[in-house]
Amino acid sequence: MRTRWILTALFLLSVITYVDRACISSARGDISAALGLSDVRMGLVFSAFSLGYALAQVPAGWFADRFGARRLLAAAVILWSLLTASTAAAWGFSSLFAIRLVFGVFEAAAFPGAARVIASSVPPSRRGFANGILFSGSRIGAALSFPVFAAMLASIGWRWSFILLAIPGLVWASLWFALYRDQPYWKEDASSSAHVGAAAHRFPVFQMALACFQYFAGNFTFFLCLTWMFSYLQSRYSLTAQTAAFYSAIPLLAGASSQWISGRAVDRMYRTSPAWSRRVPAAAGFVLAAAGLLAIPGAAAPLEASLWFALAAFGADSTISPSWTFCQDIGGRHTAALSGLMNMIGNFGAMASAALFPLLRNSAGDSTPYFLVAATLNGASALAWLRMKGHFTR
Repeated sequence: MRTRWILTALFLLSVITYVDRACISSARGDISAALGLSDVRMGLVFSAFSLGYALAQVPAGWFADRFGARRLLAAAVILWSLLTASTAAAWGFSSLFAIRLVFGVFEAAAFPGAARVIASSVPPSRRGFANGILFSGSRIGAALSFPVFAAMLASIGWRWSFILLAIPGLVWASLWFALYRDQPYWKEDASSSAHVGAAAHRFPVFQMALACFQYFAGNFTFFLCLTWMFSYLQSRYSLTAQTAAFYSAIPLLAGASSQWISGRAVDRMYRTSPAWSRRVPAAAGFVLAAAGLLAIPGAAAPLEASLWFALAAFGADSTISPSWTFCQDIGGRHTAALSGLMNMIGNFGAMASAALFPLLRNSAGDSTPYFLVAATLNGASALAWLRMKGHFTR
């Protein structure tokens, strides 16, 4: 029962995290018009979040490992919720850039802190599905943000919409601090056939480098769905904001479903082949993502494009649960810090994605070069997973 409510709380945290993170994509047009920002400058604003988020990952993970996730998550959610509300006060590029940068710093605590909670509360044989539950919330939150925020924008405007978005985070942080208590790191039963966490004594440099590279590619792919997919569909197919929001939600829901499917596959394969239980779902996901990305430029209709985006998102998100489970496998008592390191490099990929999409589109006249670069990164990541062995003994 305790594990269930903890996973429910982490799921809701993930929803809130991505609603707060993705809503600015829906508001891009209104914000650009109000503040006089070009697409290139909005790309830099999108990247500001990723920069702050990336740089704070390892410090946030260290804090979670050293002092526990209870205080870290409560404080971080309160602070980033206040930053969400303060977006309404932006008066130009510099202020919006600074707000999104600091907002990213505080949101950086979310997933390293959650990794610490899972490593403390869930045995290795069930961590795949636990991580799937956690990260499915992020995709559902992102999917909800498009239609919900579009409706809010139409009724109360972008400034009041950002103010109201602060409320769910403040409520969550209060309940988390009141109900959750930190636990020691999970220790395997003596009867367990697989012993994980040997890296607590020997840092796996090569394995961690591969984990970071493939996570860079996954974020490079998925962050397009949070930043430029909405405007890409809207402009290319001459859609209204509401119609573009509908088509933009489909790939994010596909990503959410893949989290559960991949998480289940990881746990089922763990029974017979622990190391391959991480590698096979992740490698297959990157192959699917590459296929979807290559097909997007040729889509003749918005539904077709949305479905190819959905395939790319489904594939990229299939790699999330194996990635975080892999870090929990090799991280031991340093799980949050190693997870934060991987997430930091991954978010450099998100930052690069947000900035490169308009630059490559403007230089080439269309978006095809971006999709070719992203597909190549996904193919290389599928190969990288074949070398990621983790630390398991039978």
